[in-house]
Amino acid sequence: MGDTYVECLVARKPSTLLTFLKIFLIMLTAVFALFGVLLLNIFGLLIAIAAGVGAYFASMNANIEYEYLYLDKEISVDKVMAKSRRKKAGAFSVEQMEILAPINSHRLDSYRNVNAKTLDYSSGIAAQPDRRYMLVYSGGVKVILEPNEAMVKAVQSVAPRKVYTD
Repeated sequence: MGDTYVECLVARKPSTLLTFLKIFLIMLTAVFALFGVLLLNIFGLLIAIAAGVGAYFASMNANIEYEYLYLDKEISVDKVMAKSRRKKAGAFSVEQMEILAPINSHRLDSYRNVNAKTLDYSSGIAAQPDRRYMLVYSGGVKVILEPNEAMVKAVQSVAPRKVYTD
């Protein structure tokens, strides 16, 4: 049982549009609920219920975290919504990975102009120094991750010719 297990959690930058939408829908729910109860109007209560459901979904998508898990030569990414619901975002095998390098690395120059699907599972913040990595996966998929140092070392121990830390 020489399997390496590394876990990393990255919080996504909060979306200002979804935060505004959440607050707007909560206020709309309160106004139409009060309007519906005071005037005994079923239409106002139905709008309040619809706005409440919209506020729930807006709050679920406003606070997103990504959990990276490396186990048994596979990197899996889960999307955690509002710290209560989990959804599998993707699984990437190290054997089918072409390269894993920092996003600003010169080693990714040959992959930059490739027309491929890009999946962003990072925090969305280009900090200084930039800790984001790009994983180029066979099949034309580029994945942007923000793993910790332990996860990069674990993947590098399995595939040293595919992982760069420059």
